[in-house]
Amino acid sequence: MALFSSLTPVFIAIICVLIAVIMKKTNGDKEKRDTKSKHTSRPWVDEDLKDGTDHPLEEEEGEEEWQGLEENVAHVPFTGERYSEAEMIKRSQTFYELLNKRRSVRFLSDEPVPREVIDNVIRTAGTAPSGAHTEPWTFVVVQDPYLKHKIREIVEEEEEINYKKRMGDRWVNDLKRLRTNWIKEYLDTAPYLILIFKQVYGRLPNGKKKTHYYNEISVSISCGILLAALQNAGLYTVTSTPLNCGPQLRVLLQRPANEKLLLLLPVGYPKKDATVPALARKPLEDIMVVM
Repeated sequence: MALFSSLTPVFIAIICVLIAVIMKKTNGDKEKRDTKSKHTSRPWVDEDLKDGTDHPLEEEEGEEEWQGLEENVAHVPFTGERYSEAEMIKRSQTFYELLNKRRSVRFLSDEPVPREVIDNVIRTAGTAPSGAHTEPWTFVVVQDPYLKHKIREIVEEEEEINYKKRMGDRWVNDLKRLRTNWIKEYLDTAPYLILIFKQVYGRLPNGKKKTHYYNEISVSISCGILLAALQNAGLYTVTSTPLNCGPQLRVLLQRPANEKLLLLLPVGYPKKDATVPALARKPLEDIMVVM
């Protein structure tokens, strides 16, 4: 009994140490989780806008499984256009001057645009390169006034939340000088809305998923070509990435689950009283490095 009494303080000390270690470990794990949560929690990031290049496929497909593509694609002779140096310089300068006039225009007229022009610029966008030639893009052209207005309602509702809660003061303040806000009148007035969806995977004839390599990069390149094609046709747009609107717009437009909204382009002519911010582009020496 005396021995037990003498050991009691030792037992108590050991128990206290163990409790302290456990609590420290628990608090440490909690801090790690909290830190990780704080680091990765970015409420303004749209799930649809996250890069889908590494979209996981079903396990049973396997990396080496044939995906229904031709094993041997026939190669044909190719002869590209060849210009004199003087002509090359002239053409490159002319094309630069054309694209340098491109501006993001938020004040678009409701004046009709020939549908054939829209068909042609999307055909042009479809010439973009893509990973393993999977062409992982879908261009949804909306001209119906009812659908355009529903799109505007969805976008404005989410954009108001973005501006007030998700984007943060720094982002909102950076946009103030450009005089942008969540009101998107051009979604009603533009004769066409082009919604570009990336296909994060495809479907094989047997219904299994098909890998779309570099789908994010491929569709982004296609969008760049589309912007150039619109400028070449004398049409204007503003590149709109409506945060957190993808799922609702996908349902509204009846698009499948493998398609994620990447970009929304209102397309038309500028209003007669349209204005744009007086911005300057970086000079060549600030954007090019010659090694």
